Amino acid sequence: MCCCRSSWVVAKLCWHHLHSGCFAEIDVRCFAPPYSHKVVSAAKVCGAAAESPSVKRLHLLVADKDFSFKAGQWVDFFIPGVSVVGGFSICSSPRLLKQERMIELAVKYANHPPAVWIHNQCTLDSEVAVRVGGEFFFDPQPADASRNLVLIAGGVGINPLLSILRHAADLHRDRANKGSGYEVGTIKLFYSAKNTSELLFKQNILDLVNEFPEKIACSLHVTKQTTQISAELQPYITEGRITEKEIRDHISKETLFYICGPPPMTDFFSKQLENSHVPKEHICFEKWW
Repeated sequence: MCCCRSSWVVAKLCWHHLHSGCFAEIDVRCFAPPYSHKVVSAAKVCGAAAESPSVKRLHLLVADKDFSFKAGQWVDFFIPGVSVVGGFSICSSPRLLKQERMIELAVKYANHPPAVWIHNQCTLDSEVAVRVGGEFFFDPQPADASRNLVLIAGGVGINPLLSILRHAADLHRDRANKGSGYEVGTIKLFYSAKNTSELLFKQNILDLVNEFPEKIACSLHVTKQTTQISAELQPYITEGRITEKEIRDHISKETLFYICGPPPMTDFFSKQLENSHVPKEHICFEKWW
């Protein structure tokens, strides 16, 4: 289990596109600590769909068998012919990669060349390359002490936290089926978006809540809802921002906090938790600009 309070550095890299045989000089965003994985793997788009009015979901088939990641990490996303490298959190579980050699991304539209390419040019069978990075992850080992998790997400900050949630669900299933392995405690997801249309993966989240009602719970917040909320969502929806009190009610010495969202939100909750005497090593956060 690990967290990273990161700053970006810019480096130059000559990257060899695995199929074209040509080199392109590109700007690479990399963590100040070393990359957790050196493998740059070819990948093919095998699925694409709108997850919300502003977010496109991709499934990528990863070629290199040595490519792996931990729940919560991101990928550098290399696009042939695009000099800027994307950086996108993985939202699928490590198990999906292990079983099907597939990862899932959800990319919000922005005036950033990789995001523009994904929304406007990417098609089935498009070829890219990916490399794992990041020290924001949840990777408990079987002998580790059981921990509760509180996941706090804003907007597309749900992506790495959904990966963590899905991984925790896989660990719950393993424990139920085998009677051994790491025992995850309770998990509470707080997730805020502008409206219910922009609450990403809400059905996936509710499916996990229903599968593990004694282990997984969620509180979905909307800040600018203008339409009626569906009957299915109403029990889980709160209108307004996630509050300090809601988070404070879940503080315990057995709880780890993972936060991902806009910098003001991340700063606010990490500082509030520190002011409430939560150990810094129990507060894990990732900021996206």
